[in-house]
Amino acid sequence: MKIGLISDTHIFDNGKLPIQVIDSLCDVDLIFHAGDIFISSVLDELEDIAPVFAARGNGNRDPEKDPRVKNRHIINIEGMCIGLIHNLGVPWLTIGRIFDSNVDIVVFGDTHIATVGDYKGTMLINPGSPTFPGYGKRQPGTVAILEIIRRKAEVNIIQL
Repeated sequence: MKIGLISDTHIFDNGKLPIQVIDSLCDVDLIFHAGDIFISSVLDELEDIAPVFAARGNGNRDPEKDPRVKNRHIINIEGMCIGLIHNLGVPWLTIGRIFDSNVDIVVFGDTHIATVGDYKGTMLINPGSPTFPGYGKRQPGTVAILEIIRRKAEVNIIQL
């Protein structure tokens, strides 16, 4: 199972995702957006590629009413439990409280910095931001691909 990971798109009004995002995610089975979507048309663009789960960010506007957007999701895929949220906060204090269950992987956003890490056996993934990386630092934007095969997860951060 290939899952496209994206966060912090910060697209306003009639804006569109960069073509590099579409190209990078073109062959995924699902897409997880870790919040700060701003407009629902971004989710529509992504859903043209694959089904979308989205976390509510602190900067959302019209996605507030979109049924794809929730404060958090818990999704079971190929025997692994994945939590999706916008702002993880301090992982050692909040993972169990946020998801009310054990999760194998947490996908989060908010920092705009692509990160893959581990905390006490839980994989932590932040795909960064494709449109506003590092809060406007002059660097390429990022998305990620999470591939799960037989309870083994691999992550690839893609610079756009």
